[in-house]
Amino acid sequence: MKTFFLTLMIGCVTVVTYAQNSYYAPAHVGIVYPLSTNGTNAAKYTNRFSLHAIAGLSYGETGVIISGFSSIIKDEAHGVQIAGFSNHIGHTNKSVTLAGFTNIIHQRADGITIAGFGNFVKQDMNGIQLAGFVNTAGNVSGLQIAGFANKAADTKLQIAGFINIAKKVKGVQLAGFINIADSSDYPIGIINIVRNGEKQVALSIDESATTIASFKSGGRALYGILGVGYNFKSEQNLYAVQAGIGWHLPLFANFRINVEGTETIMADFKKGVYSKWTTGGYAAYRFGSRIEVFAGPNINFVHIKDGAGSDLISNYIWSKSRSNNTFDGIFAGVQGGVQVRI
Repeated sequence: MKTFFLTLMIGCVTVVTYAQNSYYAPAHVGIVYPLSTNGTNAAKYTNRFSLHAIAGLSYGETGVIISGFSSIIKDEAHGVQIAGFSNHIGHTNKSVTLAGFTNIIHQRADGITIAGFGNFVKQDMNGIQLAGFVNTAGNVSGLQIAGFANKAADTKLQIAGFINIAKKVKGVQLAGFINIADSSDYPIGIINIVRNGEKQVALSIDESATTIASFKSGGRALYGILGVGYNFKSEQNLYAVQAGIGWHLPLFANFRINVEGTETIMADFKKGVYSKWTTGGYAAYRFGSRIEVFAGPNINFVHIKDGAGSDLISNYIWSKSRSNNTFDGIFAGVQGGVQVRI
């Protein structure tokens, strides 16, 4: 008999607890908590449709919730969540979450999160994060796109205007300036700090005696190039800056082809600018584990303004002078040098 009553009591407690957390409303309309159709019990309700002039509070949402300023969903959101300023959600499931400023998801997220400033998922993200400034999440199975920065643990694809940060990247990191990762074979950025990748300092010279000291950094495949230098041929004092991207193509144990695309800008800081876009393939041989020499042909397009560097090249495949004191040309060149792994 005691066992029967104990079982009955446990069952009653379970039913009451479930009932307290499973209120359902087809619609929830209000101004701000508790001024709504669900009143002071709003935090216990799961709603099919919600509309709030300022802010809404609920246990869960299965359809659409629209709030003028902010929405607070304690448990799961499924469907579409739209807020003028922010969404604060326990976790999402196959949802689209839109906010004018920020989305904060306290557990995992499944779907699409879009915010004017930032998306912050405290656990894993399955889907797409799109933010005007920053995205953060745990493991990301999908895509992060941000105007400034992305941060994740393991991820497949990150695109940021300035910086990406991750641990293991299975796909591509694309940043306007810097990528940071423990493992990333395909970072696309000017500087790529990859723990198991390559970092090299290089000294190169081309057909016009432009000498560049550069820093090359990236993964086992893609790498970024950032350099400065000087031209020793022109009668002008032409100082150079260079940026670009390269791809290691291994052939044998100590031999590979480095395919590089760069932009080099030279000027004497007085008058005129010499701009050169170069694509080339350079055979590279490594001596030991650190020193590598390279050389190879390239193709170049130049744009010269006000005669800067006009004495560097005399033979062009194609060229055209323009009335605004500019000159465009295409020529074949060569580059060689040495680089040291650091």
